[in-house]
Amino acid sequence: MIQSRKTYRIEGLSCANCAGKFERNVRGLASVEEAQVNFGASKIYVTGDPTVEELEGAGAFENLKLTLDERKKISANADRSTMAQPTSWFDKVKQFYKAHQSICVATLFMLLGYISHLMSGENHLMTILLFACSILLSGSALLIRGVKNLVHVEFDMHTLMTIAVIGGAIIGQWGEVAAVVILFAMSEALETFSMDKARQSMQSLMDIAPDEATVLRDGQHVKVPVDDIVIGEKLYIKPGQKIALDGVVVEGRAAVNQAAITGESMPVEKVGGAEVFAGTLNEDGILEVRVTKTAAHTTLAKMIQLVEEAQLNQTPAQAFIEKFARYYTPAIMVIALLVAIVPPVVLHQSFLTWVYQGLAVLVVGCPCALVIATPISIVSSIGNAAKNGVLIKGGIHLEQISRVRALAFDKTGTLTKGHPEVTTVLPLTEMRDDTELIGQIAAIESRLDHPLARAIVRYAETKHHHFDSYDVTDFHSQTGQGVRANVEGRQFIIGQPQMFKMAQSTMKTQIQQLQEQGNTVILVSVDDVLRLLIAVRDEVREQSQKAIQTLHELGIQHTVMLTGDNEKTARTIAQTLHMSDVKADLMPVDKLNEIEQLKQQYGTVAMVGDGVNDAPALASASVGIAMGGASTDTALETADIALLSDDMSKLPFTYRLSQKTMRMIKANITFAIAIKLLALLLVIPGWLTLWIAVFSDMGATLIVALNAIRLLYVKADNTEVTTE
Repeated sequence: MIQSRKTYRIEGLSCANCAGKFERNVRGLASVEEAQVNFGASKIYVTGDPTVEELEGAGAFENLKLTLDERKKISANADRSTMAQPTSWFDKVKQFYKAHQSICVATLFMLLGYISHLMSGENHLMTILLFACSILLSGSALLIRGVKNLVHVEFDMHTLMTIAVIGGAIIGQWGEVAAVVILFAMSEALETFSMDKARQSMQSLMDIAPDEATVLRDGQHVKVPVDDIVIGEKLYIKPGQKIALDGVVVEGRAAVNQAAITGESMPVEKVGGAEVFAGTLNEDGILEVRVTKTAAHTTLAKMIQLVEEAQLNQTPAQAFIEKFARYYTPAIMVIALLVAIVPPVVLHQSFLTWVYQGLAVLVVGCPCALVIATPISIVSSIGNAAKNGVLIKGGIHLEQISRVRALAFDKTGTLTKGHPEVTTVLPLTEMRDDTELIGQIAAIESRLDHPLARAIVRYAETKHHHFDSYDVTDFHSQTGQGVRANVEGRQFIIGQPQMFKMAQSTMKTQIQQLQEQGNTVILVSVDDVLRLLIAVRDEVREQSQKAIQTLHELGIQHTVMLTGDNEKTARTIAQTLHMSDVKADLMPVDKLNEIEQLKQQYGTVAMVGDGVNDAPALASASVGIAMGGASTDTALETADIALLSDDMSKLPFTYRLSQKTMRMIKANITFAIAIKLLALLLVIPGWLTLWIAVFSDMGATLIVALNAIRLLYVKADNTEVTTE
């Protein structure tokens, strides 16, 4: 029997080590086949049939609370705090006190303890009781978990802190122990705050789509929950309203702000037949939209699902740190033991002094800053990218693109707009009217899903020709070359000039002139006689040249266009864009071979394409990047990174963000290690105190967390103006 996979939201998960322990505990349950914790999204995916009580029992060490994620639609309602948002200063203070009541009261007891210390001495019963109350109030959860770890011979930061607290109390350092426990509790609270701040970038996506929509039912406008709307129903959207579900415009015209999905800064004009996305804003005009996807399957829902799942893919750095932490904590315990024992035994120095130093080593050794450095950076970066219309499918891809030195581009729909238009129609034989011939060509081309074919079909439609009536038989498409078919008993061959030997000699100059102007030349023969030349040109995107220039400035060494188009046209466009190289007349398998050669030469290579026609090359590249991913499920599924709009400026932004993220992770890890080493060096002259130890640990964690959160505010340079 195949067990279902369920998703649970976790409340109270703030520590990467805790996430690993919780995952192991859940996997140990008899009713669970498989479990995987998503620390970044604060979720667990469970295959099996455990109860919520069993799962919470597995997380009892951290008092974790779980709720089954049964959402049909992507909504933040379940994630929002049930507490009203504070408005006044007094309300904010009240809410802060309620959230951190134990720390506040413990701090008060500690201050009273120091007053008693000054008045009655450190060994007075009242002084000890006040400090003990402070320790129990702020550190009871820490001590309970630490003692359990000691019983089960498990070593983590709670174990280190528990030994330090108990040892400090035994040698009479009640005041310092109370301060250490309170500062540790503050450190954990700050760590939780930092992770929640990083997660907000993803949770904000959930707020985008409305919970209700106006639907046309029985001629009436009825407001209903989006979960009750089915495919085929019509939404009625007024100016200023958000679109609740993906669909196609059937009536009306409006400017729609798609920034929430694609990151485009300018509104896009939507008319009949245009696709719209859930969560986008109708800025003016009235639209009637036929629903094409239910609430659980919208582009927005898919985005959020993929962004959350992206955090399951650890970077090599993250995997290394987590593995390192498992050996690091026991090593710190051994070092602390040696510090406490060796000087008194070997050098005959004060036993209490070096036990105190050993306890301080335990506090310094807490791996909080090290463990949090990578995940908080990855969560912040992926969340920022998603808000700017870039879907990164995992930390591993973020790390990979930061190392890219060669970028390969498809031409049509990537560097160009993907909406080519017919510029020239030249009869090659005498004919009074080419309308019928154009119609027959369009009847053949309408069977192809290719930008050039669509351009010819649109041209035929402008001539008001009804080409659907033509009978097309023996249709055969040759990828990257052309098409053969019979229409009304006549054999048509439509394709590139190299398919026609006669054209190579008689029309070479004319074809080259058109190609040098950026046109793609298509020849048509009927019954082995060349009848028509069609020139089609696809305009280069406004952002392409600037994007490629910026990429070179950021460190990309080599940019190359890989296209099935002819050499002349491709080279003209490549020169306009100042690309390093161009490879033309390529079949899909040729593009794959070019990617492999680039990988041998440059190592890490990215391929940018449409996510469908370039699937082999995208899959072969170190990083596959799909353009315009918002409109195709295939692009969202297959690409490592999807640029949800057709804005090329998002590519330099993604590359820059990845570089900043990797630099941030390295800097944070280096800083965390350096602070700990510096504090440990104070052991040699005997200067390390519990105060210095806890401040070095807490300070490192705080600085690492706040530094990583800066990735949420890396800006995208977006100047795109779009119409649709």
